[in-house]
Amino acid sequence: MRRKVTIVGAGNVGATTAQRIVDKGYADVVLIDVVEGLPQGKALDMLEAEPVVGSDAQITGTNNYEDTADSDIVVITAGIARRPGMSRDDLLFTNMDIVGSVTSQVVNHSPHSVLIVVSNPLDAMVHHAFQISGFPKQRVVGMAGILDTARFRSFLAQELKVSVRDIQAYVLGGHGDSMVPLSNHTTVAGVPVSQRLPKETLQRIVQRTRDGGAEIVNLLKTGSAYYAPSAATAEMVEAILFDQNRILPCAAYLEGEYGLTGLFIGVPTRLGASGVEEVIQFHLTDEELAALHQSAEAVRELVNTMQNRVSE
Repeated sequence: MRRKVTIVGAGNVGATTAQRIVDKGYADVVLIDVVEGLPQGKALDMLEAEPVVGSDAQITGTNNYEDTADSDIVVITAGIARRPGMSRDDLLFTNMDIVGSVTSQVVNHSPHSVLIVVSNPLDAMVHHAFQISGFPKQRVVGMAGILDTARFRSFLAQELKVSVRDIQAYVLGGHGDSMVPLSNHTTVAGVPVSQRLPKETLQRIVQRTRDGGAEIVNLLKTGSAYYAPSAATAEMVEAILFDQNRILPCAAYLEGEYGLTGLFIGVPTRLGASGVEEVIQFHLTDEELAALHQSAEAVRELVNTMQNRVSE
């Protein structure tokens, strides 16, 4: 019997994530949204594509959380998207309310699931979902580092005119302007990228990576990225469903790792059947560690803002 994955939010990110999972036949999918007809229509359209792509996975669209019961994984994409001129942090209170409500309902129906949070501002939203759910830290994880790393690898591959498959890289920290691409851990076919690119070029690519989401928002004007975020989310779903123990950068809860405690922040993780099986601790330079702590402080400010609002 196929496993069950619920995608909360039938917008661009949620629907495209559902499509990627169903097309590969990884699991049966429930697509849920508050808008009547939206998840049902998109689910039916995907179902009718399955004879073409050769998948027998089932997909259901619904507005009823009872249909999500006993999901193995719940992906939360619900929330408003960024518009030009908005930072991810501008979404804080609106998406806090949405993610909190969603989390309460999905954990009630799927108490043994793994939660993957995609809603922005990512690190703050995964922290909120963790607190609302009452789940152990291993079963709550945020999608960010895979996306940020994919952007970094894409820009490096373009600059070097090589395959993205030959570039190994990690981007850590909060999913925002203070994210930390690990240039010292970035290689091209095993060769340090610093031997292939001038420092100025590498710094330009690092900055473009940090601005990657805003660049797309400014181009689209009426929405934000969803193809790359959905691909990153699907990779996480696959790692958990098939207990792959992939080493992937994700937003995980830290309890002393990298000198940080009580926060979800992007770090290398071993992702398997139980969710975050392990936080992998790389050796960072003093400069990289300082940048990671600076990024963590930006996340902590958002978390404190949320907690202050709850206590008011």
